[in-house]
Amino acid sequence: MRRLPISFEQIPQGFIDALLAAEDDNFLHHHGVDPVSLLRAASELVSTGQIQTGGSTITMQVAKNFFLTSDRVFSRKLNEILLALQIERQLSKREIFELYVNKIYLGNRAYGIEAAAHVYYGKPIAELPLAELAMIAGLPKAPSAFNPVANPERARIRRDWILSRMLQLGSIDQATYEEAIAAPVSARNHGANPELEAPYVAEMARLEMIERFGTAAYTDGYHVYTTVDSKLQEQANRALRKGLIDYDRRHGYRGAEANHADVAPAEWPRLLRGYPSLGGLRAAIVSEVGAQGASIVLRNGETSTIAWEDMRWARPYLSANSMGPQPGKPADVVQPGDVIRVQSAGEPGSYVLSQLPQAQSALVSLSPQDGSIVALTGGFSFLQSNYNRVTQARRQPGSAFKPFLYSAALDHGYTPASLTNDAPLVFNDGHQEEDWRPRNSGGDFLGPIRLREALYRSRNLVSVRLMMDIGVDEALTYIERFGFSRSDLPRHLSSSLGTPELTPLQMAVGYALIANGGYAVSPWLIERIEDAEQNVIDFTRPVVTPEAAPAQQARINAYSGLTTDEALPQPELAEQVIDPRTIYQLNSMLQDVITRGTGSRARALNRQDLAGKTGTTNDQKDGWFAGYNGDYATVVWVGFDQPSPLGRREYGSTTALPIWTDFMAAALEGRPEHSQPQPEGLVSVRIDPYTGRSARPGTPGTLLEIFKEEDMPPSYSELEIGGYSTEDALTPLELF
Repeated sequence: MRRLPISFEQIPQGFIDALLAAEDDNFLHHHGVDPVSLLRAASELVSTGQIQTGGSTITMQVAKNFFLTSDRVFSRKLNEILLALQIERQLSKREIFELYVNKIYLGNRAYGIEAAAHVYYGKPIAELPLAELAMIAGLPKAPSAFNPVANPERARIRRDWILSRMLQLGSIDQATYEEAIAAPVSARNHGANPELEAPYVAEMARLEMIERFGTAAYTDGYHVYTTVDSKLQEQANRALRKGLIDYDRRHGYRGAEANHADVAPAEWPRLLRGYPSLGGLRAAIVSEVGAQGASIVLRNGETSTIAWEDMRWARPYLSANSMGPQPGKPADVVQPGDVIRVQSAGEPGSYVLSQLPQAQSALVSLSPQDGSIVALTGGFSFLQSNYNRVTQARRQPGSAFKPFLYSAALDHGYTPASLTNDAPLVFNDGHQEEDWRPRNSGGDFLGPIRLREALYRSRNLVSVRLMMDIGVDEALTYIERFGFSRSDLPRHLSSSLGTPELTPLQMAVGYALIANGGYAVSPWLIERIEDAEQNVIDFTRPVVTPEAAPAQQARINAYSGLTTDEALPQPELAEQVIDPRTIYQLNSMLQDVITRGTGSRARALNRQDLAGKTGTTNDQKDGWFAGYNGDYATVVWVGFDQPSPLGRREYGSTTALPIWTDFMAAALEGRPEHSQPQPEGLVSVRIDPYTGRSARPGTPGTLLEIFKEEDMPPSYSELEIGGYSTEDALTPLELF
């Protein structure tokens, strides 16, 4: 709420006269209630169907604004009258008028006439000419209807009526009246305008402020600073929208949103006001269809064309898995009167045919070192849907969940070289109508396979076997360390395949722990809060990794207001909840997902510090990519709000990964590589890729593998001497 209280002496006489003419011309003579005004309002209602002057006095409106609601009931009006009479006994007319003009809402978050003058004209009310004073005096009746920015013509009509009333009441002469009504409507929004499109972030900040300060968050003038990086937020918006539009195009054109060929072309710009721009896609009406393209009219009356090359993609949508024939000419795609969506082609005034995607997406990026949210977008357009899919959408992450289980395996005696059997399994506990037969996405089985390869190839049967061996309860208890609540983790073997329903933010927190070496950080958004005088009244003190401790100490020094090192509180370090050696091994395996597995599209970034995992659920209803380096842990989800297949050729690698890659390309541009340092207690051993054991000298195709010192396999010479006994081995080497 923008409010700049002023005293009665600071109010221009021209405004006093204008407001009295508009609201209560008998204000100086009645005692709180004006029977003449009530009768006049009733007469206007009967004769014209609307009330111009209103029946309430200014005193009655003060009573309502300060003490009552706006409910249109007789009891409220009676209380309003009684309170007005009491107010007139206690306060002078000047005091009542001053209360009124400082309290009333006048649109665009302006409360009071001084704030309105600054919002609409950018200067104090004392500096406004009569026409602008009359414009503001017309706002109390209906700030939305008579808003000079949103409805300049209606506002001008209201202004001119007030000026005519002033002339009629003798407040101004004819010459002054004629000069004022000749003045153009020059109002524009001088208030705070968004410099960055981040509505999901703004709503999260608003909710947190309300939780902390109640309704005072709206009125006390707080300045709230978030952790979001504007450059990264802009790229998150662009990448998510591009990814959804690209996905949508792959599945065909669903046709026009409406057809208004029966409406006169002169009315089309007005009609298009009902079709707001969403996610950068503007509404347009096709005015003409030719052999080389179509002519269009936009909401602002602008005309343009769409070339045939920019619409020939629009094969008819039939289902998620099929499209109609390729169109042969523009008339196969659009017809005159069609309401369509267009996207800028890059050049001013140049557009391509588009459509609002039906699929949705969410992107969130955290700093792994302290959990701060650096970018977040909860959907294609907040105006289209304010449902924040980052924090509210609980969906199955599929294989993107597997790294948490693999971490448990590495901490329960397995190594990246351990062999497991990628072979069929059948379960029936006697309570199911049908057997459960988990399968791999391709339906094939690879037999004995190293754990590292099983992860980057995303083999489902290996994950099930791992959870069977570790034990469901033991595995889920371990996975809680990644920030998940046990109530979100179903006690079932299917959890090994990513069936828990989790939000993208929860997944980002889990991957941030992998990215930072095993430290448990929590997500946070509000960096600091300042009061109306811009004094820091609170700032977030997150737990941080040792790497982030110096930066956190600098924040504490800056915001605490203390001057001596002894008095300054120290940063609280995050707990390292997983063995850093385990995390290093897991990170190495997740890097292989990008270099040789399902995340290979991310190789386009040409960096060695990236790791992550794709995820696709049954019937391709959800596509995920969760990935990171030392600077950012970023998670992307794609799917329909009402779960439905994305299409049989759509996976996390085709839907979510392109969005992730676009975002991370911009986020990491110009930044040095940020990889995890190798902790002590790890050794590299050359192994035979087929057995996972130490390689015999001269064996072709050997690989270097990372082991914990206590899990290191015996050298080949030791094997020759004593054989290889699984009973004596420190780790299980085979799981069949």
